[in-house]
Amino acid sequence: MPTLVVKASALLIPIIYLGFISLGLPDGTLGAAWPKLHKDLAISIGFAGPLVTIATLLSAVSGFSSVRVIQRFRTAPVVIGSCVLTGSALIITSQAQGIIWLLIAMVPLGLGAGAVDAGLNGYVARHYSGRHMNWLHACWGIGATCGPLVMARAITTEAGWRGGYLVLGLAQLTLALLFLVTLRLWAAVPERPLSSGHADLRERSKPLATANSFAGWLSAVILALYVAGEFTAGIWAASVLVEARGFSIRTAGICAAAFYASITIGRILVGFVVDRFGNRKLVTAGCSLAFAAALLFVFASSLPLAAASLILLGLGLAPIYPCMMHEVPQRFVPEAVQTVIGRQSGAANLGSATVPAIAGLLATISVQLVPWVIVVTIVLLALSIRTLNRLT
Repeated sequence: MPTLVVKASALLIPIIYLGFISLGLPDGTLGAAWPKLHKDLAISIGFAGPLVTIATLLSAVSGFSSVRVIQRFRTAPVVIGSCVLTGSALIITSQAQGIIWLLIAMVPLGLGAGAVDAGLNGYVARHYSGRHMNWLHACWGIGATCGPLVMARAITTEAGWRGGYLVLGLAQLTLALLFLVTLRLWAAVPERPLSSGHADLRERSKPLATANSFAGWLSAVILALYVAGEFTAGIWAASVLVEARGFSIRTAGICAAAFYASITIGRILVGFVVDRFGNRKLVTAGCSLAFAAALLFVFASSLPLAAASLILLGLGLAPIYPCMMHEVPQRFVPEAVQTVIGRQSGAANLGSATVPAIAGLLATISVQLVPWVIVVTIVLLALSIRTLNRLT
């Protein structure tokens, strides 16, 4: 490989990591700011739900339509534009004077986040190994952790939540400038060989599928199911532990944080072994561990068992999203790759917007039903992945 190509590949990957850190930054920020923000703006505390739903649905629209935008403008300019959108949304929020400002901010925030997700996933799937794809998604976890921490710190100062949003918005715009400066690197990185780093696919005999095949749409369903299970666990685990198991709010919060930390740590660890064992084997192992952990969570009444179940659930879920994204070029014809990844990104947002809400409705009957929603979702996920493996 020419020296220039090696340098471009090595220089660009940390910048892409920063892109996914930036994607995670806003995700938990509203939750950290909302207790103070809604009082300062005299907004009902329950309005956070509609705001998140609007942003999530717009992210889905952006993901589904990303292939046409990326085909026209290419990945790097789309990522730059998306960072500008999300940065602008955070700055608008920092200046908000009422609910209309927040509603306006949700539009660029949702559209920008969906395009970044689809664009970076597609680029890494085509150009880098499974190791980098898993570490890319670990970076999202770092961003999702740092965003609330930045906001929590800002709220304790004179700057308040407005200062927190301003800092995060300027960070996004700075990243867009960094992407602009390194624009030429994106075209210098070659696409990886089809079987590179896939120990379980080097002797594949099945033909590659097209975007509009059953396999193409099933891939989107799988990502919707995955995110549905992850978000349901992340949103409702603490409530289950408090309302049904009698844990303190602090203890339940620590257990929920451990769930997300285990996903991030799991993806870092998977990055060291995925090129040896292949995406499919690690996804299958992850599904098995996630099912066992979810079932344990249903019946875990003691703190050690509850904490262990959530940590194991996070470790089981860790490889599924990045490995399914990275596997797309191995399953589909080259011209279908970005289309399928865009659909997966859009469907993931739909999954996060629907199943956790259904779990919430069931929680009004009995919060004990929520862990069963996670179990059922993981069973459907595993069956769908098994079907896709048979087809492709």
